Amino acid sequence: MAHRRDQPYNALPLLPPKQDLETKAILKQTIASARALADLRGIAAKVPNPRILINGIVLQEARLSSEIENIVTTSDELYRAAANGDGVTDAHTKEVLRYREALWYGFEQLAKRPLSANLAIEIVGIIRQVQMDVRKVPGTSLKNSRGEVIYTPPEGEGLIRDKLGNLETFIHHDDDEIDPLVKLAVMHYQFEAIHPFSDGNGRTGRILNVLYLVEKKLLDMPVLYLSHYILRNKADYYHGLRSVTEDSRWEEWVLFMLKAVEQTAKETCGLVNQILKLMTETTERVKAEQPGIYTKDLIEVIYSNPYCRIRFLEDAGLAKRQTASGYLQKLASMGILEPVKVGREMYYINHGLLQVLSERK
Repeated sequence: MAHRRDQPYNALPLLPPKQDLETKAILKQTIASARALADLRGIAAKVPNPRILINGIVLQEARLSSEIENIVTTSDELYRAAANGDGVTDAHTKEVLRYREALWYGFEQLAKRPLSANLAIEIVGIIRQVQMDVRKVPGTSLKNSRGEVIYTPPEGEGLIRDKLGNLETFIHHDDDEIDPLVKLAVMHYQFEAIHPFSDGNGRTGRILNVLYLVEKKLLDMPVLYLSHYILRNKADYYHGLRSVTEDSRWEEWVLFMLKAVEQTAKETCGLVNQILKLMTETTERVKAEQPGIYTKDLIEVIYSNPYCRIRFLEDAGLAKRQTASGYLQKLASMGILEPVKVGREMYYINHGLLQVLSERK
């Protein structure tokens, strides 16, 4: 009997699913996705400073993941706010910056402990900026743009905790011989179906995806742009989730997620390659035209901060304020950076980098 959308899905089956998760199509796609992910891991390792990826790619992931929830900001506003670090920006941009903070917190925690329901609770708390816990009050339902209920998640704190406990066991149970990328798809469906929080489930679930890939050593840095693919294929994403709930169509859903991993890994490889190429070109130009100011660290600072400030050079120990200002002005005279004054603050904008980071269709 089909599950009614307006009734709490308390009968959400425990993991692992009963269906065959190793169909021919899934196995074939798993190989392609794993290869693309290995390529990304390799190319990301060539980036000299992890901040280049964290401040660039992760902020875009934060922006796009938030956009799925209709929290919209521009790349310019986002990078400027990130450069300020003083919280003076609009509410949407603040939410996106909190997403990055939550992702980075989760990444750092993985060095100390495995993925868990408790870590998910801490992550959603950072995103929402309030003390969060699993839902205790009934009445949560997901509606479409026409206001129709399309899904009602399980209710009851005890039941939700049990389902999360089962999910945790599934994530860490390696004897089941399910490929980690297939597991990722199953885990993402289950987390979204449990819908454990009153708000922030989508963003938390997408952070857990990339943390899982790091935990399984399929990535060293959390730089996979899954939100970008979901945003482009939003209808298929929600259709896939519903198909599992209503018809147990796991194959279709797993293939969607595996293709998302393959496609986004390839795109992110292209993005990292473009950043590395730009850095090399900048390095060669500065060495040739301004050898007196060239250092490897200077190039890294201007590629770690699309909106660069004098203080960033000081913080990196490159120079005192006046000298640092001179360095940035020389880079501006070469057209590598553009000086822009906003209020009392002077930013040196790396437009080449911004363009690469922002041109995601």
